[in-house]
This record gives sequence, C-alpha cells and structure tokens, in this order.
Amino acid sequence: MMRSLFSGVSGLQNHQTRMDVVGNNISNINTTGFKKGRVNFQDMLYQQLAGAARPTEDVGGVNPKEVGLGMSIASIDTIHTQGSLQSTGVGTDLAITGNGFFILKEGANAYYTRAGAFSADEQGNLVNPSNGWFVQGWMAQEVGGTMVLDVSRDTENIMIPTGGKDPARATTTVNFGCNLDKRMPYIPAEGANELDVANGTWTTSIKIYDSFGEEHTLRAQMTRILDTPNDWNVLLAVDPEADEEPGANALAVAAGLGEGGTAAGGATNFTVTFNNDGTLLSVTDAAGNAIGGPDAAGNLLMPVAFNVITAAAGEDGAPVRQEFEMNLGTIGGFTNSMTQFAEKSSTKAFTQDGYTMGYLENFKIDQSGTITGVYTNGTNRTLGQIALASFSNQGGLEKAGETAFVVSSNSGTANIGPSGIAGKGKIIAGTLEMSNVDMAAEFVDMIVTQRGFQANSRTIQTADQLLQELLQLKR
Repeated sequence: MMRSLFSGVSGLQNHQTRMDVVGNNISNINTTGFKKGRVNFQDMLYQQLAGAARPTEDVGGVNPKEVGLGMSIASIDTIHTQGSLQSTGVGTDLAITGNGFFILKEGANAYYTRAGAFSADEQGNLVNPSNGWFVQGWMAQEVGGTMVLDVSRDTENIMIPTGGKDPARATTTVNFGCNLDKRMPYIPAEGANELDVANGTWTTSIKIYDSFGEEHTLRAQMTRILDTPNDWNVLLAVDPEADEEPGANALAVAAGLGEGGTAAGGATNFTVTFNNDGTLLSVTDAAGNAIGGPDAAGNLLMPVAFNVITAAAGEDGAPVRQEFEMNLGTIGGFTNSMTQFAEKSSTKAFTQDGYTMGYLENFKIDQSGTITGVYTNGTNRTLGQIALASFSNQGGLEKAGETAFVVSSNSGTANIGPSGIAGKGKIIAGTLEMSNVDMAAEFVDMIVTQRGFQANSRTIQTADQLLQELLQLKR
C-alpha cells in the first residue's frame, strides 16, 4: 500500500520539475539566442516479488513478478536546433546559421553564446552590452603594407578603431590601358612635343598622389605621328597648370633621366608603337631606345618619376623624388592594354593605386566574420575576424545564465576557428537568432504535464482512501 503512495509522490515531484522546465521555456520565448530544454522520464526501482524460472520438461518458464517504485528524471536536454532569424539592420547584431557559438571573455573565463546582440564600448571594443564581456576573434596585423589575418593565433578582444586613420599612399602604378582612335588625323612630328596642339590630339588626365597624400594631376597628351600610322607620341606632364618654377614638378621617363633626375619644362614624351592588329608593340624614348620591360605577368612597365616641392620635403625645401610605374598592358594583348582601333579614344582603363589619408567611416561584417573598415578616402581595410567555437557534444554544455554556456566534462573542449570551417556555420550581420521555443508545443507539453501531475495526485488520494478503509475494519 505504501509503495503506491511513494510512487505517486515521485510522479508529483518529477512532473513539477517538468513543469519548471516548460515554464522556463515559455518565459524565454523572446530571449535572443535561447535554446529550449526538454525533460525525459524513466521508471525507477523495482521490487521483485518472485524471480523468473526457466522451462523444464514438465512445465514452461515463469516470468518474474516485479512491482515498480515510481519514476525519476532521465535527463534534462538542451535542444540546440536553429532559431528563426530576425532582421534588425544593426551592423553589430550577429546571428549564426548552422553550428557554432560566439566566444566571450570575462578576464580568464570563457563563455559561449548564440546571442549576438553586440555593440562597441567607449574604447571601441566589441562587447555584450548587458555584461561587458569581450567578443573574441583575431585582429588583422600589417605585414609588408598589407593587413593580414592569422587565425592560428590565440583569440583576442575585437576592437573597432572608430575614428582611426588610414595613412596616405603614394601612387606606385598607373594603369594606362586606354584605346587610341586610329581614325584621328596625323600631326607633323615637329609639333608633337607641344603641350597645346590645336587639332588631332587626344588628351586625358588622372589624379595621382605623393607620399604626403597630396593630389597631383598627371596629364597624357597623345598625337599620331605623320608617315608612321602605328606610332603615337605621348606627352606626360604633372600639374601642367601649376604656377611654379620650371622643373618644380618635373616629370621624366626614369630610363632617360639626366643628372638631377629632372626633365626640362616639367614634361616628357615617348613613342608608343602598335601592331597592325591594333595591339601594343613597343615603347621608345626620343632617341629610339626601348623603355621599360615586361613584368612576371607580361605587362609592359615604364618607370616614371617627378619631383614634389613641399615644406616638409628634404633639407632646405629641396624637392622629393616621387617614382611610379606606368603599366601600358601586355604586348600583343587586348584586355587592359593600350590599343589602337577605329573606335573613340577612351580612358575606361586609366587607373592608379594612390590615395590621400582617410578616417574610418563605417565597417561591415561578412559571412566569414571578417570585419572590413570603410574609410573616407575610398579604401577598404581588413580590421579583424570574429571567431566561432564548436563542440563534439554541444548538448553537454552547462548553462551559465545570461544566455551563455560554459564547458563541462562531457561537452568536449572548444574547437575554435573561423566560420565555415570544420562544421561551423556562417555569420549573418544585421540579424539576431531568436529563441527556438515553439509556443504551441510548449502549451501541449504543459497540458500533458498538468494531466500527469493530476493523475499522480489521484494515485495518492486513492491509496489514502484504501488505508482509511483498512483502518476502519475494526471500530
């Protein structure tokens, strides 16, 4: 009789625990990154009234007689299914599609979470704003003038350098892959060196930069030479309209520079020769000597230099020599090369790689977690990358509150790396992962739990009535 009472008590206690889990799920239905819990029951101990007997020649086998002593909780599982994604438009809000956890640090303590509602603090650190835990990843390091990410290093705090500067870069390469119209009229060779030719000349210009980030105008004036239909005279000048002393911004082909590295008149000229099929053939100086040479990719590079006058330039205001290369394209090539076709002259492939100083204006995070800074000078710089952690048994993680997990003895160690690697999911910026709690399922589970609790209470009431009848046998 007492067994049924205690079985009912175990049912009441464990259904109450199940109700606690259901209540916690429902209370966190709108908690970002929350993972719901699930209770599994199992029967408990059994009292054996009679054991089993094997069959003999005379009688068959006999099954054991056992009376159960109630039930217990088998497990309370954390269900790590994907939650729905909600778009927020906030650049620091991050969600993970697939497996993986964001890594947060509080001192030496590491926490793992799916809640990516992050923001930058006063020092630019990317943190969880509710508790100040630092988001972990890798900051880019400058190697040879290029920002490089080394994800083999230990993780560190991610910092967004708000207001950070991108230093000026001097122009090192000018790509001169334009087309020259073969239909343009000829100009006598003796007039080809003039800066201002009235007719039959095509002129274009581009902004280039010195080492201080100051803008200069590089002008190219191209004229067809009489009696040589595939030859064009190209006249280069830096800041041709500047009111400075002669030679202040002198420009010359480096191979033909005289002593002092300047060219008279602040300009230089050379001849570009094309094949009959309109492709680039060669480049020569005024004396007919070949200029420049092909690089490893086969592009014809022509060294050019000019002098920059600035208050901070050299001793006693002496000019600073600025060098760059003009990439005229591949000899015999069409793509991004100088060509001569019966089509309007164009500058679609006239580009350079210099820029002035800029400030960090914005940043964006891609699916790999790479943070790219956008600067006011038009450049993009890799700032860092957010790390993700995965576990061999993510269900073994312990909940630490604040939508975070910590490593347990059954979760395995954290496998830390970039997103998309070793089974880790992708990072979606501007979104948050919502709770994976299904309200309909939780309400059904609540009803089932309530009925189980009621049934166990009826078991206790019925056993009590039986005991009452037993006590009333003798009056």
